[in-house]
This record gives sequence, structure tokens and C-alpha cells, in this order.
Amino acid sequence: MQMLYAMSRDPQLSLEEAMRRYRESVSRSFELYLFYLYYVVKIAEYARKDAERRAAKYLPSEEDKQFTPRLFENELIRSLTGNQELGRLFQRYRIAAKIDDDMVRALYTEFSKKEAYKAYLQKEHPDVEDHAAQLLDLVRFCLSSESLSDATEDWYPNWEDDKSLVIGALKKTFKALPATPAFYEDYLPPEEATVEFGETLLTTVHNSDTELLASIEPMLKNWDVQRVAVLDMIMLKMALCELRAFPTIPTKVTLNEFVEISKQYSTEKSKDFINGILDRLLKQLLADGKIKKEGRGLLDN
Repeated sequence: MQMLYAMSRDPQLSLEEAMRRYRESVSRSFELYLFYLYYVVKIAEYARKDAERRAAKYLPSEEDKQFTPRLFENELIRSLTGNQELGRLFQRYRIAAKIDDDMVRALYTEFSKKEAYKAYLQKEHPDVEDHAAQLLDLVRFCLSSESLSDATEDWYPNWEDDKSLVIGALKKTFKALPATPAFYEDYLPPEEATVEFGETLLTTVHNSDTELLASIEPMLKNWDVQRVAVLDMIMLKMALCELRAFPTIPTKVTLNEFVEISKQYSTEKSKDFINGILDRLLKQLLADGKIKKEGRGLLDN
């Protein structure tokens, strides 16, 4: 949708360039996952510096004497730090260069004040479940941090588009610790979604623009096509293309998805407008026999 919008605003932007930008954005979604994963690991690692600072005190408290950097020195986090291929991925995407050491220190300091973390440190013999719970709590803390969110936006201006994916991937990663050697492969952009669907949808909508508009315009009734918001028209074209060209996607899924997208990216009234036009389009396409879906229940609406 973003690439189609960019092409509608800039007639000089070719499909080839838009496709290049699309593929780059797909890659950056995985990079964003690595960015947050690295931050979590570095914040946990800061427990070692905390231990050194406490040990260097002239008059350490009893709490200082009992402190251990177990947030980092446990088998779960080590399954990440000891993963050589993950380390190569961090290097390939130059993740370390995007990390602010002062941010790491500040986030660790704030996290270390949490009562749950203090209780974790006081346990005499924490087990794997204790480590897992604390690391997952650290993930949630990082994801809810406004300062880290601001820092993320500096490197990834459109990261809000991928935020829900990153949140899900991070939580899944830490819930599954200790990590297997190739665990990160589960979070690589799937070719089925990014190429077979995404690239095909972008190409088809662009190449069929006139035909798609001709099908949509009669459904507008009292609406002048020139008055339809640019994003709304793009979403209608994408949805129409999806209804006609993707036989494995249920019609109900298409309608619901584009109504939800309109809520996030377009005007307050767009969801009702999109929903109404798509409903008319679907009925007309079914009447004309132009929708061919594979599998049971794919035509339900």
C-alpha cells in the first residue's frame, strides 16, 4: 500500500524502484527484530557492569555483597550470546552501531529498580523458570519503554508498521529459550507472504490500475471518483485484486483486513466507506462469476 501510494504521488517512480523499496522494507522488518533482540541482550549483559560497580565500592552494602549478574549469566541468555550465526547476523545488519550505550545503562538502571527483579536476585537457587520469567519481563519492559521507542524511530521511522510483528517475535523467542542454533529462521520474512503474495499484489495492482478503477467506479454510486481519498482508492484496488487474483484467500478475510487497515491509515469515515464499497464489489463479482476460490468456506462473507 505504501509503495502504491508513493507511485500515485510521484509519476516518475517506476514499478522497479517501488519493488526495490518494498523488498528493502521487508528486510528492515527482520532487522528491527534483531535490533530489539540485541538491546535486550545488552541490557541483560549490563548486569555484569553492575556487579563490578558494586564490588568496587569502598563500603559495599549487604545487598551489594550478595549481588550476582545472573540476569546475564544463565543458560538461557547464553544460548543467544553463544549463537555464532546470530552474531554474524548482528554484524551483517550492523546492529551494534545502532545501539546507544547510555540508553542500555539507563534502561538497565530503571529495570533493576523493579521489585520482581530484586526478588529474583534474592533467590538462593533460581531455576530455569525463574530466569525465563525475568528475561520475558525484561522484554516487556523494553517494548513498553518510550525512550527506547524514540531511539528506535531514529533508525526505523516507519517501525510502528512492524511493531506488532516484532512484539510477537520477541516474546516467542524468549518463551522458547534456550534457543536452538537456527531459531532466528522462524522470524525471517516468509517468501509465501512477501514474494508470492506481496510482490504479486504490488505488480498486479499497478499493471491493472485502469481495469480495477473501471470495476470500482460503478460501485461508488453518489460518490465522485475524484473525491475518494487516495489511500481509500488504493485499498479498494488492492482488495479487488486480492478477491480476484488470490484463490486461497477467503473473501471474508479480504474484507475484514482492508477495513482494519483503513482504520489505521485512513480517515475516521473510511472504514464504513471501504466496507460498503467492498460489499457491493463482492456481490457483483460473485454474480458475474469472477471470483474463483479454492477450498471450502472461502466465499463466505
